Amino acid sequence: AKLEATDYPSDNQPVAVDLLLQAIRNDALALSAERNHRISLEADAGLKLKGSESELRSAFSNLVFNAVKYTQDAGDIRIRLWADEQGVHLSVKDSGMGIDAKHLPRLTERFYRVDSSRASNTGGTGLGLAICKKIIENHHGQIGFSSTAGKGTVFWFKLARQHEPVSTG
Repeated sequence: AKLEATDYPSDNQPVAVDLLLQAIRNDALALSAERNHRISLEADAGLKLKGSESELRSAFSNLVFNAVKYTQDAGDIRIRLWADEQGVHLSVKDSGMGIDAKHLPRLTERFYRVDSSRASNTGGTGLGLAICKKIIENHHGQIGFSSTAGKGTVFWFKLARQHEPVSTG
């Protein structure tokens, strides 16, 4: 509800996104524990974005933690952060179970769950991706994804050009 009530984060500050993602990766490794996921991070060093650190942490960690939840033991999870002429990009790619194509159009709807039995096993409420989408929209960006059942999923964020890296000097 708080996210719905605002168009832009009130705590709009430069956020060191590479450091934020390193902390999220460390948390994901702890969450993975004995499941032995291989979680890699490739991030442009020193990349900063203007926005809400707590909201960006929430959105980014949701994607990474979902990858841990829905990837088989010893699977691969790859986190990438880069900037180019189109803006700033984050992707989370996993080698998990994937999502059947019929579910993809509704994936970011509030309370939508691909499989209610899966939610009871992992504690899902069907709100995580809806919250991610709203956070990224509030930061003038977009979310996207592609998935193949049995082969894995890629989720990505693209933040608009106005959110290019902030000077570090």
